[in-house]
Amino acid sequence: MDLKTFKLLVLDACRGTAVVGLIIASALVFNYIVASENIPRLVAASLKGLDVAPSPFLLAVNVLFLLLGCLFDATTLLLIVIPLFLPAARELGVDLIHFGVVMVVNIMIGLVTPPYGVLLFVISGICKIPLGSIIREIWPFIAVLVFGLLLMVVFPEIVLWLPKQFGYKG
Repeated sequence: MDLKTFKLLVLDACRGTAVVGLIIASALVFNYIVASENIPRLVAASLKGLDVAPSPFLLAVNVLFLLLGCLFDATTLLLIVIPLFLPAARELGVDLIHFGVVMVVNIMIGLVTPPYGVLLFVISGICKIPLGSIIREIWPFIAVLVFGLLLMVVFPEIVLWLPKQFGYKG
């Protein structure tokens, strides 16, 4: 590798790192504003005032995350959106391990969901397959993933069985 190629690689790595750094910095500023305005507690209190059961809450949050996963990347969802709903989940009595696993699976589905599915672009680049071809073929896999997610929401023991085997009391 010559010096010019090395310089280009370093600059490319710096750009990628800067993008991630800006996303994280923006998320931290947004989370600070959200926390200082007490928005998560307001969301939790309003949901508790509506007397929402944990299952419909989880289903609604999952539908929202599936929609947001089509438009935003995983980092944004993880750093900005989940902290909004975490106190509400705690107030409604949702097991936080269950909530976390369901949210991670939801974010994973977002990584392969068009139009912004980052993994679709990775697959297209690595395999040299046009993005349109991948998008046409991905739908059965997304359907199976959403079905599995629905099973995890409806039957929390699917998620909590293994932690309970290791002594988690929940």
